[in-house]
Amino acid sequence: MSSATTVLLCGVGGQGTVLAADLLAHAALEAGYDAKVSEIHGMSQRGGAVTTVVRFGRKAVRSMVSDPGCADCVVAFETTEALRNLACVREGGYLLAADESIRPLPVLTGRALMPKHARERLVEAGASLIPAGAIAREAGSPKSVNVVLLGALASRLDFPQDAWERVIARRVPPKTVEANLEAFRAGLAFAREAEGREGGDQA
Repeated sequence: MSSATTVLLCGVGGQGTVLAADLLAHAALEAGYDAKVSEIHGMSQRGGAVTTVVRFGRKAVRSMVSDPGCADCVVAFETTEALRNLACVREGGYLLAADESIRPLPVLTGRALMPKHARERLVEAGASLIPAGAIAREAGSPKSVNVVLLGALASRLDFPQDAWERVIARRVPPKTVEANLEAFRAGLAFAREAEGREGGDQA
C-alpha cells in the first residue's frame, strides 16, 4: 500500500478548484505531512474543466502520477465532472461530489452533451452527494462551495481542525475569512452528521 494519500479535485473554471487544492496541500503541511500539488490540467477559465491532484504523506512525496483507479479520494465540484472522473477512484476509495450540475464549456459550445442521469449513476456507484451550494448559501458565502467540500473531506482525514482553519484564515482573501471558516465548519458538520446516520443504519 502506498504511504501517500492521493486526492483528485475536479470542477469547472470559476469554482475555486485551484484554491481548494492549495488549501488542502497547506493543511497537510500544517498537520505535519509532506505534500505536493500537480500541475493543473484543463482550462482554468470559466466553464473549462479543471483537474488537479494533491498527494500527501508522512514521508517525502516524490511521484505525482495518478493513473485511473489510483486516487484515494475524488472531490468533485459538480456531478458531470464527478461522473467523468469516477474511474479515477481506486478500489476502496471514495468520491465526494457537490449535488449540482454545471454546463461545462464543451456543452455550451455544442461540442458535447450533458451525461444522462449523472446523479443517479453517482449514487449507484457509492458517491457521497453533498448539497454544497445550499450549505454555502446558508453559511452566508454562496461562492464557498469549494470550502464546504473541503470541510466534508476533513471529516475523513486526520488533520486537526485548527490546522485547516489556520490555513483558511491565512490563504483566502481577508474580507472572506469568516465566511469561509463558516462554510468549512458547515461542510464538516454536515459530513459528520451524515457519517453518524450511516453508522446508525449499519448498527
